[in-house]
Amino acid sequence: MRDRTSSGYRQKRPKHSFFAETFLRLVREKPLATFGGVLVVLLFFTGIFANVLAPYGMNEIHLQDALSPPSATHWLGTDKMGRDMLSRCIFGARISMVVGLGAGFLCVLIACLIGITSGFFGGKVDLLLQRFIDAIMCFPAMFIILAFMGIVGPGLVHLIVVLGVIRGILNSRVVRSAVISVRESRYIDAAIAIGCKTSYCIVRHVLPNVLAPVIIISTVEMGYMIIAEASISFLGFGIPPPYPSWGGMLSGQGRGYMLQSPWLAVWPGLFLSLAVFGINMFSDGLRDILDPRLKGRMGVFRASRRKKQELSNQMVMDKGRLNKA
Repeated sequence: MRDRTSSGYRQKRPKHSFFAETFLRLVREKPLATFGGVLVVLLFFTGIFANVLAPYGMNEIHLQDALSPPSATHWLGTDKMGRDMLSRCIFGARISMVVGLGAGFLCVLIACLIGITSGFFGGKVDLLLQRFIDAIMCFPAMFIILAFMGIVGPGLVHLIVVLGVIRGILNSRVVRSAVISVRESRYIDAAIAIGCKTSYCIVRHVLPNVLAPVIIISTVEMGYMIIAEASISFLGFGIPPPYPSWGGMLSGQGRGYMLQSPWLAVWPGLFLSLAVFGINMFSDGLRDILDPRLKGRMGVFRASRRKKQELSNQMVMDKGRLNKA
């Protein structure tokens, strides 16, 4: 839109930035996604300030209180070694946050590198990379992850690297499809025609236009990384004891004392479910807002109602003109 002033026509500036507009639309149109975002923020703050929030150390032992039920002293009970379950669940949020952010960032980085290279250059480079991805997609992702974890051994860094690399390779096709649609645009051809370097075209024109799918991938994969870390730790290939991982707590004492002390399995499972639920709801809301092909139901309802109102107004105006004639 243009605003006419005394000095001529001037381009109107947008009221809000891209991120501010996305946040405002998320709050107005997606209340469930907003609630999920609040859960994600709480997860981050819990992980960052775990030392302050936890009433006890993550491995502080009180043998006299072993397998105690929830009480005023230990709000969520204790395990067989007398360690406070609330403190271990809070420190488990830190493990999940580190894995989700670290593996998610590595996944997005590798997906962008492979997807942009394959989609922008095309030809033999695209053919070679896509056949490599086809070979990896022939096997279940969890099978490949467990195989590599069995080779490199358990550990936090090993888990982040394996999850980020495997999921980044699999998600590179989403970035590639977005890059191909941008690569066929005329402004890319114009930039190449006037002598712009390939690196400049990618940074200045391609990356900003594939930002929406990249954001969606980062949020969706964060929930997957947390679930994958819990699954791998449950099987014994993830975070080694005594570090408190929600999946590890479910696998060890949570499974062994499920009937005698059910709180050992209930609380880690509840925290894990809330974290993944919040991330999934938040990522679904972002996808509905950022992807123009996937409008939310409320947006479709408002658009259809607006079209019906405009059609009704047009019919009334046409009827009035016919009566005057």
